[in-house]
Amino acid sequence: MHNCPLCHNQDTQHYFEDKRRAYLQCRECHLVFVDPTQRLDAKAEKAHYDLHENDPSDEGYRRFLSRIAEPMMEKISSNAHGLDFGCGPGPTLSVMLQEQGHSIELYDLYYHPDKSVLAKVYDFITATEVIEHVYQPDLVWQQWLNLVKPGGWIGLMTKMVIDLEAFKNWHYKNDLTHVIFFSRKTFEYLAERDKLELEFVGNDVILLRKTQ
Repeated sequence: MHNCPLCHNQDTQHYFEDKRRAYLQCRECHLVFVDPTQRLDAKAEKAHYDLHENDPSDEGYRRFLSRIAEPMMEKISSNAHGLDFGCGPGPTLSVMLQEQGHSIELYDLYYHPDKSVLAKVYDFITATEVIEHVYQPDLVWQQWLNLVKPGGWIGLMTKMVIDLEAFKNWHYKNDLTHVIFFSRKTFEYLAERDKLELEFVGNDVILLRKTQ
């Protein structure tokens, strides 16, 4: 068995296996994760991302992102300074937030790799459909906490694990770039551990406020 990549707990168990990959679950934070030996390498991962065709002028994509943009804008002050982490090849959420008067920096491992933006602190950060791709969630999670000012917000979009029966037929796990899967229990664990206020919006938006 492999240690949990999020909380490092050694108590992990077999969760599910399909014809392509095996999935483990942490008994502490409830994270479900792909066997690390079955992840894509960086070249194959980027080739998959290159197929994405996100466009700020796509009204359907804007509607999708409005599910996080609208609740986030209710939380942050006017003219806030934010970071869109993992913005991908066609940044759109940043455009939507800039249209509302906020200033947004961009970071993406492959498409906007300017690490100078990771040396600043922000009123808020967003990461839409990002966290499920992360190979080292323990490091990225701590990085996010360090990027946000006390009182600031972290806004995430990701589909969440419900239970094993739903997982078996879950299309979300079939994307080979998706390697970790959070549940509400996982976010509740992190919120308690790291003293964050937690709010779930719908089925796939998670807002966390840094209280210290």
